[in-house]
Amino acid sequence: MSQSRPDPDVFDLFAGFFVVGICGFGGVLPWARRLIVDQRQWLSPTEFTDMLGLCQFLPGGNIMNLTIALGARFRGIPGALAAFLGLMTAPVAIVITLGLIYDRYFDLPPVRPAFVALAAAAAAYLFANALKIATPLKGRPLAIAVAACTFIVIALLRLPLAAALPVLVLASTVLLWRFRH
Repeated sequence: MSQSRPDPDVFDLFAGFFVVGICGFGGVLPWARRLIVDQRQWLSPTEFTDMLGLCQFLPGGNIMNLTIALGARFRGIPGALAAFLGLMTAPVAIVITLGLIYDRYFDLPPVRPAFVALAAAAAAYLFANALKIATPLKGRPLAIAVAACTFIVIALLRLPLAAALPVLVLASTVLLWRFRH
């Protein structure tokens, strides 16, 4: 964490994640990283990647877990609640509104292609930012190997996450322990 910035207060957590929730519609992880690491410097890139890695092993959405963990780190339960509510308020309102619009106008010819175009743009943006999030792994060949293995097992082989995750966690822990000692 940057020593030049004070820890965020409860309002900072709510306001920051409210903006993330608005801007990150379709995928908020890149926006959260930008807020947390680049703009507010609440965490270093390595701290962000480590916290995200931990949050991916917890049940629930990664970004929600990250938001709660970050809020709790700085301001305990009030911080966790403020960050989570900040993240979720705008997207819930937007999803409800878009659902109503789609339900009412889905028969119009431009509506479906517009939603497909939005999904494609969000996917491309998420992929570009995934590379940025992986940057702290540079120079850590074991971490890169674990990430590549995880990608192959989940994305390419399409093994069930519930079965693959415990094996991947155990294997990566043993490898890390073996090569650090």
